[in-house]
Amino acid sequence: MNVDITDARRSFRKNKAVDGVDLQLGPGVFGLLGPNGAGKTSLLRMLATVLPPSSGEIRLLDRDPRGAAARREIRRRLGYLPQNLGYYPSFTVVEFIEYFALLKEMPSAAVPKAVATAVERVDLGVKAKAKLRTLSGGMLRRVGIAQAIVNDPDLLLLDEPTAGLDPEQRVQFRSLMRSLGERATVIVSTHLVEDVGAACGEVALMSDGKIVFRGTPAELTARGEGHGVGDAPLERGYSAVLSAARLSGAQSGAVSS
Repeated sequence: MNVDITDARRSFRKNKAVDGVDLQLGPGVFGLLGPNGAGKTSLLRMLATVLPPSSGEIRLLDRDPRGAAARREIRRRLGYLPQNLGYYPSFTVVEFIEYFALLKEMPSAAVPKAVATAVERVDLGVKAKAKLRTLSGGMLRRVGIAQAIVNDPDLLLLDEPTAGLDPEQRVQFRSLMRSLGERATVIVSTHLVEDVGAACGEVALMSDGKIVFRGTPAELTARGEGHGVGDAPLERGYSAVLSAARLSGAQSGAVSS
């Protein structure tokens, strides 16, 4: 398994951002859904080795990230797009992606071709020499995706990757994810349900730090038949599962008090 999580928890003071998550994932595209504050970003930051769990076990690419040597090896084989990616405005697109390739300790001889491939995969070839400060928000997001995939990672973590992309670019992104998922584990965290339905073979829904559903997009769709809220079948399944989880949490809280 490329991702093996057992009872992972992460708290910030009294707030339980991640509350007892178990998750095992191999190659494929996996969607992580949930409302703002559900714990998706905290979970991805733990998988990116940016944030250690408060308790529980995480193994990534058959390694324990608590060890410095193992963590370094994981990061060589990891691609990560955070929700807010900082950048140097004076860098060109190519310079910025090269910078991340070197941070991932790619062999210097392999960097130029890898950067060119990443730029083309996100359809930014005509902007390769443009300064980042001149790019639109959608273009900057595509630069962020390019830096995440430049090392052809075995584990790819993407937090709200389609923010700012137009409909045509989102379709291209979904195709790219399906291609990458043929050999790598790709985790896409998003609140855009339609992206999950089109690109992901499996999906999990988080609420209040817990995973309250895991299954295929078709299985999530089935949960909304007859009582979900939304314009599309998958949205209705999402809302039905989320409502049930909130009701269960409220009832548990009432019993415990």
